[in-house]
Amino acid sequence: MKEAERLQQEKSPEVKRLEEYYNKFNEDKRLLTRHGQVEYLTTMHFIHELAETLMEKRGQESLDILEIGAGTGRYSVALSEEGHRVTAAELSASNLGRLKKKKSSVKAMQRDARNLSGIGDESFDLVLLLGPLYHLHDVADQLKALSEAKRVLRGDGYLLAAYCMNEYSILTYGFWEHHIKEALESGQVDENFHTLADANELYSYVRLSDIDALKDAAGLQRAFIFAADGAANYRRDKLRQLSEEEFALFMRYQLATCRLPELLGASAHTVDVLCKP
Repeated sequence: MKEAERLQQEKSPEVKRLEEYYNKFNEDKRLLTRHGQVEYLTTMHFIHELAETLMEKRGQESLDILEIGAGTGRYSVALSEEGHRVTAAELSASNLGRLKKKKSSVKAMQRDARNLSGIGDESFDLVLLLGPLYHLHDVADQLKALSEAKRVLRGDGYLLAAYCMNEYSILTYGFWEHHIKEALESGQVDENFHTLADANELYSYVRLSDIDALKDAAGLQRAFIFAADGAANYRRDKLRQLSEEEFALFMRYQLATCRLPELLGASAHTVDVLCKP
């Protein structure tokens, strides 16, 4: 049985909800907004930095890169256009179709982040896990995704694992949008204001302590960790009002501060850069 057929037959209600969501949601458009550009440009900055380190060490001009949960290929296509050999694994058939329509050199396949069957051990220099952990609620499932990413990563390669952060959700959805009282009363949020695993059908929100625990449980080491969008999502209206020159300065600020410990937990998205022991 082909992998795509197997995935179709084994779809859980959670996967079906996720597909319905991404059938309507335009990820490319989000990453082209001002706040989306901050996340994209920051993440690409570190992908390039890591790629250059590996290529210099090996005397190579390109790398084998896997993006798990590639969406419509915003990162994958750009990296393939830079000359890398890119494979994109995506669960949503709709997203996969949009990616393939871009006619890039990306090798695209339908896969669940928790089961990358058909992808060999230690096949990739860089593995990007920039979306799946947003949607996996159970620690066991999160560890499956991290373990699969670790399995296909070469010994000296890097894994970038992205998370949605708890405090951004609590402050924006909870307080600014006036849902915090009902969230506490319904048990969506605990007494320490941590969003509970099953509080949102689509998204999972974590704190730095959760990221640390997952890293350790997966047997991975941290190279560094960064806030992918920092303060950008808190005042999207103000960000849109910046001139191009001011936005360029904001990006300089973002890249200069995105690894500061005091900003990591407050970012909407935080990316853990990991390697094998």
